Amino acid sequence: MAWWGRAYFALQAVAGGLWWVAVFLSPGIRRATLGGLDPVLTATLDVPLFVVASAAAAAGVRTAAVVSTSWTVLVTAALAVYATATAQAGLGVLAMGAATSGSAAALCLVLLGRIPTEWIVRGPFAFRQARSRPRPGLHMAGTLAQIVVFWGFFLGLVPPILAFLEQRWGLSLPFPPLAVPAGAAFLVLASALGIWSAVVMSTVGDGTPLPSAMPNRLVIAGPYRWIRNPMAVAGIVQGAAVGLLLQSWLVVAYAVLGSLVWNYAVRPLEEADLAERFGAGFQHYREAVRCWVPTFPGAPRTP
Repeated sequence: MAWWGRAYFALQAVAGGLWWVAVFLSPGIRRATLGGLDPVLTATLDVPLFVVASAAAAAGVRTAAVVSTSWTVLVTAALAVYATATAQAGLGVLAMGAATSGSAAALCLVLLGRIPTEWIVRGPFAFRQARSRPRPGLHMAGTLAQIVVFWGFFLGLVPPILAFLEQRWGLSLPFPPLAVPAGAAFLVLASALGIWSAVVMSTVGDGTPLPSAMPNRLVIAGPYRWIRNPMAVAGIVQGAAVGLLLQSWLVVAYAVLGSLVWNYAVRPLEEADLAERFGAGFQHYREAVRCWVPTFPGAPRTP
C-alpha cells in the first residue's frame, strides 16, 4: 500500500510542476489560481516545499512526505483566507483543497501502509450499545435531540457557509429553473425517510442512531426491510437537496463526498460491529437486503 502513496506523490510532483509552468505562461491561469499574489515569491516557497518535496516523497523519503503534506495544508488554509478576503484565487483554493485530501491519504499510506479509517469511530463516536430502557420514549427523545443537532450542523450550518464561499470565490455556476422546486421535494421526502428510520431505530431497536448508543436489537422493520441504511441514504439526499435549494454545486459535491466517506470508511466499520454483535442474523440480512438500492419482496436481486 505504501507504493500507492509514493505513486500519488509522484503524480502530485508532476502536476505541481506543470501548474507552475502554466502559471508563468498563462495570465488567465495565474489570476484564477493565485489572484494578485506574487508568482515569483510564491514559487520560491512552493516549488521546494511542494513540488520537490513531493518528488522526494515519491522516491521514498518519508520526511519529505510529511513536509509536502504539511505545506499543502498550510497553503490551502492561507489561500482560503486570502480568497475569502479578496474574492480572488478561488480555483486555487479548490485545487489545493483536493491536493490536501490526496496528500493526507498518501501520507498515511507511506507512513502506516494503510488509511486508518478506524480513527473515525474513536472517543465519543466509538461503537457502543445503548443502555436498555424500559420506556422507548427515552431513546426516542435522545434520537430526536441527535436529529436536531446533526441536521442543524450538517444541513443548516455547513451548506450555507459552503454556498457563501462558492459565491465569494467566484466558483458559482448556473442551475436549471427546476433546481429549487426539485430540491424542496427531495428534501421533504428524504427528511421523512430519515425521521421514519430514526423512529424505528429507537422503538424497535432499543437504541439510537448514534454510534455511542447503538440499538440492542437488529432492526429489520420499517424502511430497513428494503434498504440496509435508510438514514444514510436520507442524509445524502438531504445534502444534495439543500445544494439544489441553495443552487450551489459545492454543496452538492459536499453531499457526494459525504456519501463516499460513509460508504468506504464508516460503513465497513459499522457492519463489522453489527456482524460481531448479531452474528448470523446480520449476515443473512446483509445478503438479503442491499445497502443503497431498495430490495423489494419478489424482485430479482443483483449483488
